[in-house]
Amino acid sequence: MSEFFHHDFNTNEWSIIISLIFGIVVVFLLPKRFTKKNTCLYLLCGMFFGFLHDHTLSVLPVSYYEIIDSSSFEFMDFLSHAVYAPYSYLFFYLLNLFRIKPRFTLLYILIWAFVSVAFERLFVFLGIFHYQNGYNTYYSFLIYLFVLSLWVLFYFIIQTYGEKRY
Repeated sequence: MSEFFHHDFNTNEWSIIISLIFGIVVVFLLPKRFTKKNTCLYLLCGMFFGFLHDHTLSVLPVSYYEIIDSSSFEFMDFLSHAVYAPYSYLFFYLLNLFRIKPRFTLLYILIWAFVSVAFERLFVFLGIFHYQNGYNTYYSFLIYLFVLSLWVLFYFIIQTYGEKRY
């Protein structure tokens, strides 16, 4: 597995840093649509699911891919998970902005799943993800469909019940 890794600070680290900075700038420049509490939830949603799935799929015994430059968890791995935060915020932001109706959520989810796979393929090209043991983006597509469906459900629950007191 060490043939995958470059142990210098190189393209994959710069890609993560640039992606994270770009994502943060986008989040801060967009007009505010949510309360601070909901904004935090939507940002954390991306980090949580990114961390959960990356570490579920990249640890033994399955170990379908490695992240960045080593199989051990490093600071850049944390930053790679932080990149999911602006991604998830943008997902919820556009869902709200375009007022996607429940009957159109499948189309919205499919579009985002394809966009997600495109970004993942770019990250594979840049050396951030290193697939192994037969893993490929088709599996990721299915994971994205599942996660994005959960996010839509979460969004509609938050919109319906989020600010109510019991």
